[in-house]
Amino acid sequence: MVLKMAVPNKGRLNERAVELLQKSGLDLGEDWGRRLYVKVKNKDIEIIFVRAQDIPVFVHSGAVDMGITGQDQIADANVKLDEMLLLGFGHCRLSVAVPDDSPVRTAEDIPDGSRVATSFSGAASRFFASVGKNVEIVPVTGAAEIMPYMGVSDYIVDLVSSGSTLKTNRLREVAVILQSQAVVVGNPDSVAVKGEEMWDIIYALKSVIDAESKKYLMADVPTDKMSEIEAMFPGMAGPTVMNIAGRDDMVAIHVVIEASEVYDDINRLKRLGAKGILTLPIDRLVP
Repeated sequence: MVLKMAVPNKGRLNERAVELLQKSGLDLGEDWGRRLYVKVKNKDIEIIFVRAQDIPVFVHSGAVDMGITGQDQIADANVKLDEMLLLGFGHCRLSVAVPDDSPVRTAEDIPDGSRVATSFSGAASRFFASVGKNVEIVPVTGAAEIMPYMGVSDYIVDLVSSGSTLKTNRLREVAVILQSQAVVVGNPDSVAVKGEEMWDIIYALKSVIDAESKKYLMADVPTDKMSEIEAMFPGMAGPTVMNIAGRDDMVAIHVVIEASEVYDDINRLKRLGAKGILTLPIDRLVP
């Protein structure tokens, strides 16, 4: 039974999503970038490349079993899906923005009848209804920031990450509708039938994400310093210790450490008399 997974075909989520799949061990072949779908080598898995905004609907309808998309797209589609794994990239927020010279300071200040340009019509409509505002949603497919300047709309609802694009276009945020990041979603019916295969992919992706924040460290250390070294590395069941042939005064240790702590850990080991210190990247980390 083939498992179908949808992945964004372009945009802010595409490159990282494909990178995670490939690092997890799924072979998409060399020409995946020129194809609308690929069969994973030696696996009953198909990867389909479609627009990120279409993925929630495809997963909800059962056209595909699972997919990678943004939480903003799920909210806009207003469909019920199983969020199986937060991926930790594609962070942004869906916000209401107004021109710098506008007297509006909050969403509640927006006058009824105002025009709001957005490519997130569903999420925007539900938000303004929730704050009791009757506005006209002006659907656009991109570049919402230019719409107030062009006179197409009074305000906008758009994705914001750093906020620099808004500033460049003399806009400012007055409300955040939702926070978003990339997520793996599954069709509930598919989870019931193909859950084991789907969770295999989830665990593989998570092992890649977890590994990226770690380093594998090896070093030869004095045996009389082992108590201090064990206190340094309490995580992941502590260091693996191995004898060195012909040496009673030194042992070899292997340990997984936080990538952010490499600088300090190496310097501390050197001060304890460690030699031959080596750090390596980790492809996958499965607890």
